[in-house]
Amino acid sequence: MKRTIFDKIWDAHVIKGITEGPSVLYIDRHYIHEVTSPQAFTGLEKRGLEVFRPNQTFATCDHNVPTINQHLPISDQSSRLPVEKLAENTKKHRITYFPLGDKRNGVVHIIGPELGLTTCGMTIVCGDSHTSTHGAFGNIAFGVGTSEVEMVLATQTLLQTKPRQMLIKVDGELGKGVCAKDIILYIISNLGTSAGTGYFLEFAGSTIASLSMEERMTICNMSIEMGAKGGLIAPDQITFNYLKDRDYSPKGEAWEESVKYWETLKSDVGAIYDAVYQFSAEEINPMITYGTNPGMGISVTGSIADNLKDNPSSMKALEYMGFAPGEKLIGKRIDYVFLGSCTNGRIEDFRAFASIVKGRRKHPGVIAWLVPGSKQVECQLEEEGIGDVLRKAGFEIRQPGCSACLAMNDDKIPSGKYCVSTSNRNFEGRQGPGARTLLAGPIVAAAAAINGVITDPRELSYEF
Repeated sequence: MKRTIFDKIWDAHVIKGITEGPSVLYIDRHYIHEVTSPQAFTGLEKRGLEVFRPNQTFATCDHNVPTINQHLPISDQSSRLPVEKLAENTKKHRITYFPLGDKRNGVVHIIGPELGLTTCGMTIVCGDSHTSTHGAFGNIAFGVGTSEVEMVLATQTLLQTKPRQMLIKVDGELGKGVCAKDIILYIISNLGTSAGTGYFLEFAGSTIASLSMEERMTICNMSIEMGAKGGLIAPDQITFNYLKDRDYSPKGEAWEESVKYWETLKSDVGAIYDAVYQFSAEEINPMITYGTNPGMGISVTGSIADNLKDNPSSMKALEYMGFAPGEKLIGKRIDYVFLGSCTNGRIEDFRAFASIVKGRRKHPGVIAWLVPGSKQVECQLEEEGIGDVLRKAGFEIRQPGCSACLAMNDDKIPSGKYCVSTSNRNFEGRQGPGARTLLAGPIVAAAAAINGVITDPRELSYEF
């Protein structure tokens, strides 16, 4: 029987199946943070239970943390208390925790791969929707609710119904100024935000195979924005090169044995999918969103569809954003730029951003928040001289955290202001009450930060 990579990983982790029902699925890696774990630990304590396998759970604080003055106590009580509770719970249950200031601290979906905690062929969960990021390494990775966080802490298992499978192939060579964020925004704008409902996605094709691990993580991170359970990419030599010698990666003979297994994690020729879509890389341009869901995206030089005036929900979104059907976004004034999040807070994203701003100056009318996704990225910026490039261009670099991705901290976009954001969601109020979010990749964001308006980065000379 021909099997997909998803089938292979799923079958290897089913402890018990229920006929025509869900399966008990073993969970290899569990990530927790300060927002969705406190209630789960409270539930354990009420039932008198211990964490079943604490060495398979790893914790960091990221959502509520400030991105300046992290050496000081967190001033906002609503943010401080969950962080304090996470420290208390992880100590009590002997769970490895990377607190603020630790060289391994950062956004959960960035530090997992950086540290080699995320490898290949795993089942990975976290009480966070963008756990799909870890699928870039060939994993079944998905977000769970607080009750499921409690279940994993107590049993290291979850009751799950096997989703349908969708193959998305992208072939060809990307044009200049087009990055991984543009690929996934293009796919979602074509298929819609509900096309993946009930599915797990596999991304494949020559374009996907040519991407770096950072780029693959961006693709898988946003797979849930089209409604999918998660997304994955088969591991290859690029994957193995990324993982080798990381802190928690297998070492010596264990590494060699692991790679042998990981090399088997690819879909068999002739494997059957429930849905298949194909795209050409040459048709993808730098993208930007204009509405209040990630599917409302267009080429940065394109126009908002004129027929949206016949759709009440689309018109509501346009009214919120201050746009109109048929309108172009190119040249529109913007107020903020946000570079960061688990989607685009990695070192490659900062390299791309710096390649645009090098030798230029930030527009005086733009407030820019450049937030590395981890302490490791923060250090790399300085080691590679990127920090100097950015500061010379008039930018400041903040400290690691989720920051303005979801405004659960002090980094909030004011009402009515436009923010070109490299994060993953542009819902109403996502970045702050009344904030207007335009999703884009780091290259489009950098061009906007320099010119103060939405700009086609292909009009600027740069090397990356």
